[in-house]
Amino acid sequence: MAFIPNLNEARGILQKYNDEPFHLKHAETVSGVMGYFAAKYDPAREDFWRTVGMLHDVDFEKYPELHCVKGEELLRENDVDEEVIASAMSHGYGETGSKYEPEKFMEKVLFAIDELTGLIGAAALMRPSKSVSDLEVSSVKKKFKDKRFAAGCSRETISKGAELMNMPLDEVIEQTILAMRIIEAGSK
Repeated sequence: MAFIPNLNEARGILQKYNDEPFHLKHAETVSGVMGYFAAKYDPAREDFWRTVGMLHDVDFEKYPELHCVKGEELLRENDVDEEVIASAMSHGYGETGSKYEPEKFMEKVLFAIDELTGLIGAAALMRPSKSVSDLEVSSVKKKFKDKRFAAGCSRETISKGAELMNMPLDEVIEQTILAMRIIEAGSK
């Protein structure tokens, strides 16, 4: 019988298919940023948003060429509820073979912040502090314009995500930085 995993159960599912520290940290970051946005826009479902963030790349480490397609299969094998599957795999719509279009606001947030957290994380590493604590929107925007910087982070996807959210790109960047500051402070 399908279930909606809590955050620890989602982490366990993720760890069945991922063991590289980079992928595990990315999942934790995306989950935390999703929780931040949920607290503002859908507080009653914060745990759900966090779970979706934790599971969004469940397949990426082992099956990058089947990203969001194999993820659907892996989550189904783990009896994960269809709503979680659709929401988690929607971040790959138009980029991978995902059949799930981001329709709910939560899915649009995931679509935008998945790539954005990578760009912000890379920008933070370039700072003397190696931290998001002193990172400003203007610095991220400068790196955003440099297509060679963190080239794997799709600017088109980030921009499209902000558009889907009906939010200015600068605001999405600012809110994501603020969320990542909270995550970083909590991990110290």
